Amino acid sequence: MNTTRRHFLQSAAALTASVYGGCSTANKTGKVVPAKIIDTHVHFYDPSRPQGIPWPPKNDPLLYRTVLPKDYRVLAVPQPVNGVVVVEASPWIEDNQWILDLAVHDSLIVGLVGNLPIGTPEFAGHLKRFAVNPLFRGVRIRNGSLEAGLKDHAFLRDLHDIADRGLCFDVHFPPVWVAQADCLARSVPNLRIIVNHIAGVAVTGGPPPEEWLRLMRTLAEHPQIFMKVSGLVEGTKCSKGDAPVNVEFYQSVLETLWNIFGPDRLVYGSNWPVSARFASLATVQQIAMNFFASKGQAAMDKVFWKNAQVAYRYIAR
Repeated sequence: MNTTRRHFLQSAAALTASVYGGCSTANKTGKVVPAKIIDTHVHFYDPSRPQGIPWPPKNDPLLYRTVLPKDYRVLAVPQPVNGVVVVEASPWIEDNQWILDLAVHDSLIVGLVGNLPIGTPEFAGHLKRFAVNPLFRGVRIRNGSLEAGLKDHAFLRDLHDIADRGLCFDVHFPPVWVAQADCLARSVPNLRIIVNHIAGVAVTGGPPPEEWLRLMRTLAEHPQIFMKVSGLVEGTKCSKGDAPVNVEFYQSVLETLWNIFGPDRLVYGSNWPVSARFASLATVQQIAMNFFASKGQAAMDKVFWKNAQVAYRYIAR
């Protein structure tokens, strides 16, 4: 790899120290809490715009509404969030600019994972345009087939372009996509890869499936692959807002991820507002905080903010 895991961990640690300084401590109750929180997976959109939005659909009463930073800020949570990484919710090119324009007026947004048409003649121009903005941190796509793309010269060329610019690639969570992350990591070894939503595993309160375990072990062999600790409540399939609130229900999945990826490659994300269908943002945050508190202060800070700086290479605002 052009940039080794050790090098970018050391670089990010130096950057973190220069930006934040100091170290975190427990709160007044003695409970381990993160010094900062960067939520690495949120979506913002506004269906009231003249052009509307391509997602979510109008027949979704929960999600089809205006969702902006101010709406996120007012939600009650155990600990206020210091910044968010917005992940694309639209394949429309100008919606990348729409998010970046939002960020000009709201420092909550520390990064954007946009959506650009990888493998097309237009891609290079689009990437050049958006990559000059330091808030543009990577690309995610949801249309087409990652497996087919990795067999296409133009698609691979564009992924190399993403990597060479120091940007990342978020892998959409369905198993058919995640299964290709191994091939992706081998094909573009200097590309940082962030797998979304714990790879879509079903969360049942018991041990995760063996097939998922094998895939996680395979992905963990690549030091440039990070796993996003998001999608936990979604994995329960309790879509009436009634996902379990006790961390024990999620313990087996989280412990497995901890054992496989370790403290340096797990990254917290909420997937709000999609997560609201299954549980409140407070519940999502609290589950993760309760689990990682058991791993100590250093691990808590890595998962909730330090690893985000490594994975997305954003500069705190």
